[in-house]
Amino acid sequence: MAKILLIEPFYGGSHKQLIDLLFENVLHCGLYTQTAKKWHWRSRTSALHFADVIPFSQTYEILFCSSVLNLTELVALRPDLYKLKKIIYFHENQLVYPVRKQQERDFQYGYNQILSCLVADVILFNSDFNRTSFLGNIKKFFKLMPDYRPMNIEQKIMNKCRTLYFPVELINGIKRILPDVIYEENDVVSSSNILKKDNPSDKVSIDNSPLKIVWPHRWEHDKNPQLFLKTLKSLTFKGLNFDVYILGQSFSETDMFDDDKKVLERHIKHCGFVASKEDYFKILSTCDVVISTAVHEFFGVAMIEAAYLGCFPLVPNILVYPEIFPTECLYKNEVDLIGKLESFCQNPKAVRNSNVKIDFQRFSWDSLKNDYFELLNVK
Repeated sequence: MAKILLIEPFYGGSHKQLIDLLFENVLHCGLYTQTAKKWHWRSRTSALHFADVIPFSQTYEILFCSSVLNLTELVALRPDLYKLKKIIYFHENQLVYPVRKQQERDFQYGYNQILSCLVADVILFNSDFNRTSFLGNIKKFFKLMPDYRPMNIEQKIMNKCRTLYFPVELINGIKRILPDVIYEENDVVSSSNILKKDNPSDKVSIDNSPLKIVWPHRWEHDKNPQLFLKTLKSLTFKGLNFDVYILGQSFSETDMFDDDKKVLERHIKHCGFVASKEDYFKILSTCDVVISTAVHEFFGVAMIEAAYLGCFPLVPNILVYPEIFPTECLYKNEVDLIGKLESFCQNPKAVRNSNVKIDFQRFSWDSLKNDYFELLNVK
């Protein structure tokens, strides 16, 4: 009989990866999901849906959900679920979400997350930055209320909070691929060990090939694609040679490039979402540099996957990135980003021979599974 109730209102991306990993590795789970569409509506209404579809059961002991769910509404509608050990996982938090205009903020999203924390027994965050930014902004968030502002909410929930990194499934069997390089069967790849064939002529071919830049993010405003495009155009106007692979999903029906397409067309080698994980990883393994221009990031699975497959990560010196990546991967501002890429374009060999030291194991399922098992009372 099912002992653990897994609930995911936004069953896609990293949310799906985590839930699938738990479902596959933990026995006696009941799984209830909704498709990964219109997260705003999932946040507002998913509790009513799950209250209707989850059957009554005396065997459930633990409830595990993401912060998209309004847990307070669910247990109010289903008092039988309140007695369970309630664990909520924050992939992101809405208290620091970068809205385009302040008046567009829907207070309800952050408010739902705070209410969920009040009724949860354990509150997990995928990074220290996620946890501290959430707790540190509760008081500021409630200043949006005109009156009757609640007090001491942070103190009521902080002892239930802890950081538990998102478990990335490190890719086995995909090797770092460079132009004109043939790998032996026992070759091993990591971001600090970019393998090259010993034939000198092949090394010349590698060094002279254009820098390959990859963008693996959602094409939405919180990932700041405008800065990415502006950076590429700057490199183009300088006459630099590079190839671009754009792998992120776009949820807009309009052309993401508009007038930029003519300027960048000769550089773009792939543009569009890659549904197959295997194909996605293979593209990553051919690239040299992976870029983030995000203004909203609490972990960044795509950046870690790309770095693991040998891409040099260039990330802003804000958000979660200093927690994960070493100093040489951080850029200060737009000018610094363009400068670093200009240098890489002029000398691709430098980035291909780089030795970035990242401890990927601390994000691996093998390293983290015992912490998850302990929380879920798995022996």
